[in-house]
Amino acid sequence: MENTQGLAQLIPGLKYSRRLLLVDPCQECRTLIPRMEASGWSITTCELAEVPAQGFDVGLIRLHDAHLKRAEPLKALLGRAGTEWLAAVRPESMQCPSFSNFVGEWFFDYHTLPFEPERVCVALGRAYGMARLRKRPTPINAGYQIIGDSKLTRQLNGLIGKLAPTDSPVLIRGDSGTGKELVARALHWRSRRASGPFVPVNCGAIAEHLIQSEMFGHEKGAFTGAHQRKIGRIEQANGGTLFLDEIGDLPLELQANLLRFLQEKQIERVGSSKPINVDVRVLAATHIDLEQAIEQGRFREDLYYRLNVLQVQTARLNERREDIPPLAHHFAELYAIEVGRRPRRFSEDAMQAMIDYDWPGNVRELANRVRRGMALAEGRLIQAFDLGLEQAPSHRSRIDTLNDYILRAEAHALSDALSLFPNNASRAAAALGVSRPTFYRLLHKHHLR
Repeated sequence: MENTQGLAQLIPGLKYSRRLLLVDPCQECRTLIPRMEASGWSITTCELAEVPAQGFDVGLIRLHDAHLKRAEPLKALLGRAGTEWLAAVRPESMQCPSFSNFVGEWFFDYHTLPFEPERVCVALGRAYGMARLRKRPTPINAGYQIIGDSKLTRQLNGLIGKLAPTDSPVLIRGDSGTGKELVARALHWRSRRASGPFVPVNCGAIAEHLIQSEMFGHEKGAFTGAHQRKIGRIEQANGGTLFLDEIGDLPLELQANLLRFLQEKQIERVGSSKPINVDVRVLAATHIDLEQAIEQGRFREDLYYRLNVLQVQTARLNERREDIPPLAHHFAELYAIEVGRRPRRFSEDAMQAMIDYDWPGNVRELANRVRRGMALAEGRLIQAFDLGLEQAPSHRSRIDTLNDYILRAEAHALSDALSLFPNNASRAAAALGVSRPTFYRLLHKHHLR
């Protein structure tokens, strides 16, 4: 990598405030360097494979047809927050529809070669101004802290910091979609077990006749179809963290076996009487009222007290609306590469619509709507109707596919079932005429769990 800072050598003490990165520069690009330095730019040149992780306001890349043949690494580069990109292209390249569409989608501006220096200077200045306008604090690493600026989220991050270093079980409570698994992962990543495995188990998504084997493993020949030894989820988590999601859906028989494991720190595989010592921290999560489940005989009281040594309560999204803007921006960047588009900003109406919406599906619904908006937005901004929070204009020129309508009907049916039976997955599944594992699979498919 080559760093060119001639003006700083000529004028001691000068500190550049504008940082320009030239990627795969051609000779015409290099001729701009003296002029740009004289204008106060700090310039770094490099090849595409050597691009630094961060630290630049504006990027200029000599775009070749070959770049589009391996577009994913380039999209990952262009999608980084905080940098505006310009393309230098040959005039004939812009005659190709796929090439021109790519430039229009991913770049702030483009310039055909040879350059017009005055025009380039103006464009770089505009790009710098836009980069500064859009600059915001680097998104929080979701692995270590929950994203958000609200008082409730700050308190939650503080509590995670206190509980993570311990080895005590933690019960995480909260509505569906409020980030219970994210809390569990944060507890793991900030603990002394961070280098060990994190093994999540959805207790309601495993068929009842398989759950014993899934949790504790089995020996070869233990039952029909057991052709080889299987290591169970608890044993897989040895030295790390076991996360039991929807613990309220665990069958009573398994509750007794889990209680025995928590007491003795030992398991026995199905088909074996040999105890195996397992060093695991157990985190559990539920969206149902476990105290009520105990009264109804659906959950063991002794297991409840084993799991509920420490407790974390997650808040609904409509209780922490200050978190909506940073979360929305985070998801827009997260899903940009998945949908093959540059991260888009939100229009004022779209952001206000998100802030005003009640969010029955909480953060999971927000993520899903932003994902939809990234795919459907036709301009540079995501509009409210792209998110499904406002009716689309009546003059729109296309309709959704039949599959889109089927998916929406599926999601609507699931939402109705969850509203009717919020604390009973079995009854919700029965009402829809599907098995409980199928019900959970559909919830996961539609990001409702």
